[in-house]
Amino acid sequence: MPTIRVLDIIDIFIVTVLIYQLLLLIRGTRAVQLVTGVVILILAYAISRAVGLYTLQFVLQYLGVVIPIALLVIFQPELRRMLEQLGRGGVLVSGLAPHTLGREEIIRLVNDVSRAARILGLRKIGALIVLERRTGLADFIETGIKVDAVVTVQLLISLFFPNSPLHDGAAIIRGNRVVAAGCLLPLSENPVVARTLGTRHRAGLGIAEQTDAVAIIVSEETGTVTLAREGELIRGMSEEELKAALLELFAADTPAPASWWWRTFRRA
Repeated sequence: MPTIRVLDIIDIFIVTVLIYQLLLLIRGTRAVQLVTGVVILILAYAISRAVGLYTLQFVLQYLGVVIPIALLVIFQPELRRMLEQLGRGGVLVSGLAPHTLGREEIIRLVNDVSRAARILGLRKIGALIVLERRTGLADFIETGIKVDAVVTVQLLISLFFPNSPLHDGAAIIRGNRVVAAGCLLPLSENPVVARTLGTRHRAGLGIAEQTDAVAIIVSEETGTVTLAREGELIRGMSEEELKAALLELFAADTPAPASWWWRTFRRA
């Protein structure tokens, strides 16, 4: 009967800590979706071998040669962050916990964001507000200044006040809190719309193209409020239209009846 040595327990513990730390690092980032895709490919390969789908098995087998190299490139930010934490002795530092909101909290959040966008538009103060949904935005949050404050109309207006340190860049909201401001976002490379848009609109469209996040852009020149969602722009939105659009998006993320959302919206 095989015996378990103390070194075996230490070995398993070290590997467990490393895997756990890696999961903490990718939690809240776009890497979660990439890992899910890799797991699906592995399952597809296992099923193709078990069932006897030889052509699919052949294709997936050769993809397995390329995937490790692709992962090194794709996970470069996460690997760099892990090495930096190792250098600082932060191996056991946990990541940001995901936030889930109740129905009333979502209604309050949507009202505050929509009202702030309207006021900023009336004053022609440029703004870029990003609401995180299922895809984590930790990569972009790290490029800004940590705020970690509950979302209010006054807070959002003060963040984008002209000549303030956080005026440029995006404010990212996770749950009902502004986690960071002055964040850098990827610019859209869409050749059709990029020519007619400024940097703020291209950044809002860029984050909506690469993630499922929602971006609200307020034009500094015209005061127009624009919603960026699912890789498209909806321009010239009023406060009520923005409320309805945001509630529809968050209703899709929440298993609540659509009629409840509409009744609550009418009362708000």
